[in-house]
Amino acid sequence: MAFLAAQLDAYLRDAHAIEQGALPRLRAAPEMAVDLPLATAFRQHLVETEHHEQLIRDRLEARGVAPTRLKNAVFKAESPVDLVSQALAYEHLELAAYELLRRLAALAGDNTTRVVATAIREDERAMAERLEACFDRAVDASLRVADRANLDKLVNKYLAYAHAIEARSIELLERAPALAGDLDAAHVYEEHMDESREHQRLIGERLEVRGGSTGETEHLSAKLAARTDTPAKLAAYMYAFEFLEVGAYEQLARVARRAGDGETERVSRAIAVAERGMAERLWQTFAAALDATLDATPAAVTVA
Repeated sequence: MAFLAAQLDAYLRDAHAIEQGALPRLRAAPEMAVDLPLATAFRQHLVETEHHEQLIRDRLEARGVAPTRLKNAVFKAESPVDLVSQALAYEHLELAAYELLRRLAALAGDNTTRVVATAIREDERAMAERLEACFDRAVDASLRVADRANLDKLVNKYLAYAHAIEARSIELLERAPALAGDLDAAHVYEEHMDESREHQRLIGERLEVRGGSTGETEHLSAKLAARTDTPAKLAAYMYAFEFLEVGAYEQLARVARRAGDGETERVSRAIAVAERGMAERLWQTFAAALDATLDATPAAVTVA
């Protein structure tokens, strides 16, 4: 039981760190959003997140554990649609963290933490759904002053970003099976590696047809960073990464449609569906991943 208690304390500290990381994002988001309803959604979630941070800090104090103190972070997004895309991934990182915390609290017999984690998980799920509903508004806000030439450039830029994100996905998935801790989860990662390679090929074809290139892309670790030193944390990170991909393809599909590129829109929407399906499969691995984490000594591996 002492081992479970120690694990629960660690997951609470991780959850608190995630909430601290969310706060600067949400404080900066309304000004970046441009669109009033979108800005309002971020302001509302800032209030929720401040409450979440307090709830988790209270649980840490009740358990006699010092919270993690993070330095103030600077958050930037290039446009409203980039903001929504990144925020969607972060919400799913939080959603996954609270699902694992809920399960671990139940195993450790801490009903108060279980109830708190369940309530916060549902708040994060609701915010993720609000963000999904905002993609069209975000694209409209981002493209309000764009002409056709700029639209074509943006399609190529987002294609290059999608190509880079698939490369990052493949890099992560090549290492994931050895860290999975569960045979079924390892198979999921292996299958998705093949799928990601196909997605990258399709995006590469669209870039070639359009005369674009992969070019230089920003370092993806800045978009979504988390420790993956246990099977459970790996599963949570990979689940959230799927929604970083979903966001990329949702924005690409909408910009391609406005630019009149129906084929890029079609490919992007099909890949987004596949990424959502993989996210659901990864969610189903959480129980086994947590069991594997509790059964084994974690290897000190971190994915930035």
